[in-house]
Amino acid sequence: MSTAISSTISAIRRQIPDVPEDIDEHFNDPNWDYRPPSPTLSTESIDLDRKEKGFTSSRHSGSDFETESNIESSYGKTAGTSTYGKTEQSHSQLWSTSPTDLEDDSPYPEVRAAVSNIDDPSMPVNTFRAWFLGLTFATLASSLNTFMSLRNQIWTFSPLVAQVLVLPFGKFLAWALPTTRFRTFGYTWTLNPGPFNVKEHTLIVAMVTMTWQTVYMSSVFVTQQVNYGQELTYKYKILTALSNQLVGVALGGMFRSFLVWPSSMIYPGTLVSCSLMNTLHRNWGKHERKHVSRHRLFTIVCVASALYYYVPGFLFTGVSIFSWACWIAPQNPTVNTVFGSLTGMGMGLLTFDWAMITIPSAASPLVSPWWAQINIYVAFVVVCWIIAPALYFSNVLYAQYMPISVIAPFDNTGMPYDISQVITNGTFDLDKYTQYSPMFLSTTNILAYTICFSIFPATIVHTLLWYGRDIMRQMRRSLADNRDVHSRLMLAYPEVPMWWYGLIFAFCFATACVGIEIYPTDFPIWTLIVSLLIVLVLVIPLGIVRAVTNQWLSMTYLAELLGGYVTPGKPLAFMLFKSYLGAPQEISSTFLAVLKLGHYMKVPPRTIFLGSLAAMFVNTFASQAIQDAILANNADACTPLNTNGFTCAVDQDFVSSAAIWGAIGSARIYGPGQLYRPFLWIIFICTLLPIPFYVLARRYPYSRWRYVNIPAALSSAMFFPPCSGMQFTSWFLVGGVFQGFLRRRHFRWWMRYNYVLAAALDAGLAFGTLLVFVTLVVPKGGLVLNWWGNTIWQTTNDAMGAPFKMPPINGTFGPTTWH
Repeated sequence: MSTAISSTISAIRRQIPDVPEDIDEHFNDPNWDYRPPSPTLSTESIDLDRKEKGFTSSRHSGSDFETESNIESSYGKTAGTSTYGKTEQSHSQLWSTSPTDLEDDSPYPEVRAAVSNIDDPSMPVNTFRAWFLGLTFATLASSLNTFMSLRNQIWTFSPLVAQVLVLPFGKFLAWALPTTRFRTFGYTWTLNPGPFNVKEHTLIVAMVTMTWQTVYMSSVFVTQQVNYGQELTYKYKILTALSNQLVGVALGGMFRSFLVWPSSMIYPGTLVSCSLMNTLHRNWGKHERKHVSRHRLFTIVCVASALYYYVPGFLFTGVSIFSWACWIAPQNPTVNTVFGSLTGMGMGLLTFDWAMITIPSAASPLVSPWWAQINIYVAFVVVCWIIAPALYFSNVLYAQYMPISVIAPFDNTGMPYDISQVITNGTFDLDKYTQYSPMFLSTTNILAYTICFSIFPATIVHTLLWYGRDIMRQMRRSLADNRDVHSRLMLAYPEVPMWWYGLIFAFCFATACVGIEIYPTDFPIWTLIVSLLIVLVLVIPLGIVRAVTNQWLSMTYLAELLGGYVTPGKPLAFMLFKSYLGAPQEISSTFLAVLKLGHYMKVPPRTIFLGSLAAMFVNTFASQAIQDAILANNADACTPLNTNGFTCAVDQDFVSSAAIWGAIGSARIYGPGQLYRPFLWIIFICTLLPIPFYVLARRYPYSRWRYVNIPAALSSAMFFPPCSGMQFTSWFLVGGVFQGFLRRRHFRWWMRYNYVLAAALDAGLAFGTLLVFVTLVVPKGGLVLNWWGNTIWQTTNDAMGAPFKMPPINGTFGPTTWH
């Protein structure tokens, strides 16, 4: 058998030089394609840019991006260049490089399409204008997003928005700042070292990326001050917030050798930023006549996307919630359950709102690998269109007295669960609980919660099976041992010493201990240690999933389940446990993506590290200042009565989860004798699910079993509810067009435009939501367009959250006793 496989591999290798020498080397990499090139793909479809003979570039120009040093020639010579000779190459030569070329370019076409494989180490990065613009935009992103989050977060200042806005500011500073050279302590420096370059731009975007998400601990502070009436000291807030933010940077940096350096950790989402960065700098002030340039395409699509958002955002909101069958039969319970897009199964299938399409997986369908999208969609269909309706229409656990898919919990009268009925002085009251009601969850909600709990043990099993040997081997390797061209080029820059990250971790642990001890939090230090140990164990498994599939796995659900057991009846301690389990993992994942961005764009690691660290400090202090100012100047802030719109809806969701899982606790939901105890079998099944598919993949290494990724599939549960089949199907169809069809059949077009188009659509959406907010929401308290297209979807049972079966009048459903 082994002889047959070896001969087969050798035969294919003769046709495709890209096939690895050892099948095991890339067996666990679903982004590596063993198959021979499709005969339907012509040479012309791959020939991205015909170069003139003698043009100086990288040996393999699949990325179609000239190095920044060629564009901005004032910086001197390039590194790692060679002469382009032949103008045409065969498909097999371009699709899959030879063993020698593996050292000169990435083996992944996604990376070649977005990232340059040459570098100019002399290009200045650590400049005054980079730090000035970076800190300015980081402060702006942090402040605006904190402000908007307290106003229901209608608009978000995202890194993509900053990436577009920064360039003209950088070009202006390059024109306006003096070029005078100064000498300080033997070091020569200048405010203006030359043209604004792509590496400075990357550093600024990296800083914004670390700050655009609101500080996780801010929700805890709002809850303590508003919901529990506690007076918090500034020391307590800063110490806990800083430690909560920076510990993620420390943990991410410690594992960069596993999650950044290997070429197989491609981070598809980061490629969008790389592609846009190169496009903006490559085409600035230039005009291409041969074809539509990337810069022109980006501009056209971005503007069109922004203007189009007026349609689903204001003019015709029905195209966003396109539950067409419910419009025909608005009061029919079966039709609304099956076709409803808000609280139903979403079998209406389509939406025409890009904001809705990108919700599943929190990633653009143009970016996520096609095999990962198939995993996610198949899991969604099995759970939400097969298992959930089977349980719902059988009325299992009184499911028909609630909508099939809604995130809010219910009591035994079919009304939203009133958590204040079971709380006394901020702690759980068992007597009130037994007099009120047990908590009921909708069918998809209880399935989603249970599956989300199972993601983490399943991810550990998957990682041990598929990547165990790689992890052990990588522990003994350095950056110089990686064959990838980008790792080799990064050897020109000194790495960040491991002790820097260790020092940050020690600082965070010490400040966290001081913070939780100077205030009566009921949060013992041993629970802090437990939360950090869990994050430490899961950084690599979750990081691999993010890097390979573009799926971000949140620790929120695991934190809620474990927090209910670790801190029973103590909502404040629960919130701190959730924060120290959820935020570090989220920030470590973001920081690893930033490190990979710097890796691709050849920004010195120490500069990226210092920029990210400074940005996190800015984020903590700026966010806290904005929050304190709003709470101090609005007596009814974070309540529905606030006249300025500061209702803090995001924080109220945090309050509800703390009350449910921290007060009522996991034991009263999944414990012995409780209503949802049987659903724990799902965790056991999902944990073992990677094993049979791994065995099948090992048995048939060239089959599609290699593309089955259980953690990616299970991650779909993180988005339903509130997502339904409408969002998932639209997301899957768009992904099928771009990643399934165009990538295979029109590879030249895909290589040139796909990632730029993804960036343009997302940037246009961000600017469109800003335009709608500024022009229609802010003036006169908000403008309203009242017509059929904006009201028809709001009058259906689906929109009103009506159950399939109404509870008995003046009666209750469910068990008669509970504890």
